[in-house]
Amino acid sequence: MKRLDLKKRRKSLGYSQEKFAELNGVATSTVVRWESGKTDPQPYQRPKIARLLKITPEQFEDLLFPQLMLHASAVIPENPPTSGDADDMKRRDFLGLLTITGTLVAMPPPDAGAATRRASVEGAGALNSHLWQIFGWSESKQSVYPLVRHQLGALAQELKGARTEAEHKHLCTLAGDLYQLAGEIFFDANRYTDAAHCYALAASASREAEAYDLWACAMTRHAFIELYERRFSVAAPMLSAASRVAQRGDGQLSTRYWVAAVQAEAYAGLGDLDACQEALDAADQVHALDGQIHNGGWLRFDGSRLAEERGTCYLELGRPDLAEKSLTAALKQDLSLRRRGAVLAELAALGAERGDLDQVVQYSEAAIELADRTGSGFIGKKLVGLQGRLAPLLSEGRVSALNQKITALSRAA
Repeated sequence: MKRLDLKKRRKSLGYSQEKFAELNGVATSTVVRWESGKTDPQPYQRPKIARLLKITPEQFEDLLFPQLMLHASAVIPENPPTSGDADDMKRRDFLGLLTITGTLVAMPPPDAGAATRRASVEGAGALNSHLWQIFGWSESKQSVYPLVRHQLGALAQELKGARTEAEHKHLCTLAGDLYQLAGEIFFDANRYTDAAHCYALAASASREAEAYDLWACAMTRHAFIELYERRFSVAAPMLSAASRVAQRGDGQLSTRYWVAAVQAEAYAGLGDLDACQEALDAADQVHALDGQIHNGGWLRFDGSRLAEERGTCYLELGRPDLAEKSLTAALKQDLSLRRRGAVLAELAALGAERGDLDQVVQYSEAAIELADRTGSGFIGKKLVGLQGRLAPLLSEGRVSALNQKITALSRAA
């Protein structure tokens, strides 16, 4: 969707796309993508852009997301903050919502006899599924947050009014689903503490609902945070617990196989090749399942990512020969931009291990471009990890320039 009002505002102030890009420290192509609606300015960029356009941050959001303003109450808080501490206030607001929801999840409903479930509750599952789809389609994952935040608030209100045990469990299932999505948004932005809060509440709500597959997925996502912080000894027992929960779930779903794939990364980080290989082989058994093995939302594992996951494990274990074979195979698949950027960063890391400057430059540049295009902290984290491998090559001008780009990217994020 083209942002004609944004383009009109820029032109009315006499800025060409080239000049506007220069003032914002981005490429002209980035401004073109902003105005075409193909990508969104990052949150840290928006206050400066608003100042250049001589409008408030809230008015700038209206220019970015005019289609959402048809449902303004679903996009912005009732009293949007206007001070310089806006982000901090929004974070406290969200953490407060977490506390409220956590309390309501833990409290049983009053015994009021049979009650008719409200239509809004019945439709919430379909809306959650739709939000997961939007998240998957969006280049900038953070742009989905306002819609998710609104739905979380509505869900808290429904939990407060739950009248039967069945309705309470149904709402807890919805909470376990939606808080995993909120965690994914924060995880992609490298806001790991906020993501951990979301995953912890998702696990608690799923446990209350006795939804074992949902519960195991929430725990697995929580363990991912420790993997990306390289706290493998912390992730391993979390994943072991998730595996036990998954065994109580639906054997026709792929949950237990996804847990095994993530366990393989933890074992790789601990340097245990045999355990890693055993977990990968267990995950590969997902291909023996028939029918609908995932829901496309909180559970999306179908084995198609195993090539890149094997590559990640073998790279961590210091087996570049095995890693390159797997990562090259992964790159030939139809990957999301987020996943493609991560694979490119790891192929660049392989080039650095070998001292292959052409491979380092080719894959690093492509990964940096995707990180800039999507604003994905997930890709950014992979690139930051690459920097340690670039250290022996920094005397080369091209590598030094790459290192500076990655540093600038991480500082901006």
